[in-house]
Amino acid sequence: MEAMRMSEILVVKAKKNVSSDRVYATGRRKEASARVWISKGAGKITVNGREIEKYFARAVLRMIVNQPFAATNTAGQYDVYCTVAGSGLSGQAGAVRHGISRALDKTDEALHTILRSGGFLTRDSRKVERKKYGRAKARKSFQFSKR
Repeated sequence: MEAMRMSEILVVKAKKNVSSDRVYATGRRKEASARVWISKGAGKITVNGREIEKYFARAVLRMIVNQPFAATNTAGQYDVYCTVAGSGLSGQAGAVRHGISRALDKTDEALHTILRSGGFLTRDSRKVERKKYGRAKARKSFQFSKR
């Protein structure tokens, strides 16, 4: 019974793989999590159903998202569809960049060294430090008065 159940689970996981023309990857940054699908195309990037110019209004955030394409000279060759949730816009842009990098790595093995040396495949593990008791913020103290 247990062996049959394991084979059913393996079949379900095998069906979950997307077709060969689309590549899926997950990217994370701070509390943001991005699910990214890339496919051959004209370079259109869609984030949560909106175009990148609408979702990431600041040019710096769009630049962060496009960094993997610039580093690998693949700008305009892939269409990107992604859903991202959690954190703020800066964390979400970093998560999308991480997801795009991982998806590009799956498409072509020659891009791996470029992406790895650029630091795009490493998850940025920095998070907000928690607030401590007896302090105004994580490290800031209350004003000290001697008298």
